[in-house]
Amino acid sequence: MVIDSHQHFWIYESEKHAWIDDDMKVIRKDFLPEDLKTVYQENNIDGCVAVQADQTLAETDFLLDLAQKNDFIKGIVGWVDLRASDVDTVLEHYSKFPKLKGFRHVVQGEADHNFMLRPDFLNGIAALEKYNFTYDILIFPHQLGAALELVRRFPNQKFVIDHIAKPYLKDGFYDGWATLMKAIAEHKNVYCKLSGMTTEADYNNWTPEQIEPYMQLVLDAFGANRILFGSDWPVCLVAGNYTKTKELVTNFIAKLSSEEQAAIMGGNAVQFYKL
Repeated sequence: MVIDSHQHFWIYESEKHAWIDDDMKVIRKDFLPEDLKTVYQENNIDGCVAVQADQTLAETDFLLDLAQKNDFIKGIVGWVDLRASDVDTVLEHYSKFPKLKGFRHVVQGEADHNFMLRPDFLNGIAALEKYNFTYDILIFPHQLGAALELVRRFPNQKFVIDHIAKPYLKDGFYDGWATLMKAIAEHKNVYCKLSGMTTEADYNNWTPEQIEPYMQLVLDAFGANRILFGSDWPVCLVAGNYTKTKELVTNFIAKLSSEEQAAIMGGNAVQFYKL
């Protein structure tokens, strides 16, 4: 089964989606399951994990509603305020929905490098384990130090790093990112998504050769059993199309055994998110 471990849906609103700048205007519109279904049929994808793009409980409920109406949405990663004093009550409520697999916070947008290590946020992470919820780590490389400390503190919590922690591909920034990614990968409770890479490069001029060293580091560090293919659709459309995004990964892993390829293209997502 081929699973896209990372994509988004939204009904476009200019204020809510202010992060979609002029360079990305091709995605300033609605993206809903009927749009993605066609793309998946063309690219032989069996199902997906829909991930939050807005930090509201309404977003989580919106994704839950879509997942209930569309069988190909196998799981969702929603948002709750992990810093809230009533986080346990909120998590208990959401634990009643089988398709809700975990949560994410847009930590890359937080000014504090150590946002994930604040006591209130740690309290929320500590509450996830009780309900078997996963946590998606969305950060920039300068926040990898905090991420390392976070995963070290919660050895039984399942974490996955989104978009290989967004290395600055455009600037060729590699060494500092690579060192910390290797350190994080030593923690067996952490997985990594091969996703969101083309949009960290030059949208119009990226090449697979430019991205390959980053994918190789992730493969070497995490191994084929802890990396997941993700498209980051529709964001990936600003730097190409779905087919090119998928082929970047499938061509790279073509050298691996068929079992390893199957794991990366779906098996690991099924296991990590309990799809």
